[in-house]
Amino acid sequence: MYLEHFGLTELPFRITPHTDFFFDGANRGATLDALLYAITHDEGIVKVSGEVGSGKTMLCRVLMERLPDNITLIYLANPSLSREDMLYAIADELRLSLPDNARASLVLRTLQDHLITSFSEGRQVVVLIDEAHAMPVETLEEIRLLSNLEANRHKLLQLVLFGQPELNDILARPDMRQLKERITHNFGLEPLVRDDIASYLDFRMRTAGYRGPSVFTPAALKMIARTSHGLTRRINILADKALLAAYATGSHQVGSKEAQAAIRDSEFSQATYTDKKTHKNLIRTIALGCAAIALVAATWLIATAQRPAVPAAEPVSSSAHPASSANPARTRTRDAPAYPLIQERIAAGQHWLEQTPNNHWFIQLWATDATQQAQVENFLSEAVAHQADINNIRVYFSSLSGQPRYGIIYGDYSTHAAVMAAIDQLPSALKKTKPYPRQVIRLR
Repeated sequence: MYLEHFGLTELPFRITPHTDFFFDGANRGATLDALLYAITHDEGIVKVSGEVGSGKTMLCRVLMERLPDNITLIYLANPSLSREDMLYAIADELRLSLPDNARASLVLRTLQDHLITSFSEGRQVVVLIDEAHAMPVETLEEIRLLSNLEANRHKLLQLVLFGQPELNDILARPDMRQLKERITHNFGLEPLVRDDIASYLDFRMRTAGYRGPSVFTPAALKMIARTSHGLTRRINILADKALLAAYATGSHQVGSKEAQAAIRDSEFSQATYTDKKTHKNLIRTIALGCAAIALVAATWLIATAQRPAVPAAEPVSSSAHPASSANPARTRTRDAPAYPLIQERIAAGQHWLEQTPNNHWFIQLWATDATQQAQVENFLSEAVAHQADINNIRVYFSSLSGQPRYGIIYGDYSTHAAVMAAIDQLPSALKKTKPYPRQVIRLR
């Protein structure tokens, strides 16, 4: 209705996925590249999680278009399949010849034979499973068993799970630990911030044919950002209604009046994203936040304590300073730190992050719970032992995911092509954790 009024050739804010309108900002493009890399170079299960309306289906559709030609793609959109039905569905997509009423064991054996043949021909079979959070537990267990299909030292089937945050809750259950251990890459679609929303709206308008100045005023952007919580489906709904309101009044700009009209006409669930966090996880979030603050403070204090005139590499023993035995705190301060490489690389990471542009890239080597300091220290020690360039390895601390974590990263690259090439050239000691590219802005 408003197409001619704004000089558009098609609707810019449809909620059905249209891959020409894929927005690669807000880390979407980087996530897509990392997914492509993980699928074509990995041998484990990949998981993508995000809130309702965060853009998972769009990402999945674009991924399907950009996978290389040697991949046989299977897309399962029905989450209510039983474990046997899922086997039959995969067999049907691969057009396997099976007798009527074939037992699941026969289907699995026939599937494995077909996968071995495909692998020998240089083809890879990838199964994309949408709405995985709604799958029965026994079907998720079948996914784990499918991930065991292999020939020699190579997995025969690559599985990618797309689901809402409830999938993470399911995988956290004790009876799901075997499946969770097989997930080698976890990607999360974060909500868009206000600057991202401005770029997103402008991108979709111009993709639909608009050629004028920005339509949405700062006041309208603020209202859309607050109401949408950064979820792309909500943004689309609000933007479409706001454009219609502007057309009705003959205006070529969307201001607070039009945005308010769109908000009044929209009824969004109060259980989604921010509100759900507030009501369901408030106590947990506060507790984790306090723990994160305490851990950051402790890390800072330890790092600060390692800057005295006496080099940290020369520990002072208690025998040289008898008084230290009566003062444990002094002993811990003057002795060599328990995890010297972590502290050294955290300091290097902080210095690097302070001066590195947002659009630069790095390689994410590993991330783990902040309680696993010994494992992080061992990883760094092993990297040094294998002659990896320790000056290119950095450690950061983050609680953005709601849980205090250490991340180990590598390198500094100005382009995406450069970081992808660098991943292929990494020492073997750094490839064991399935590294992938990320952009600096995601650490801030």
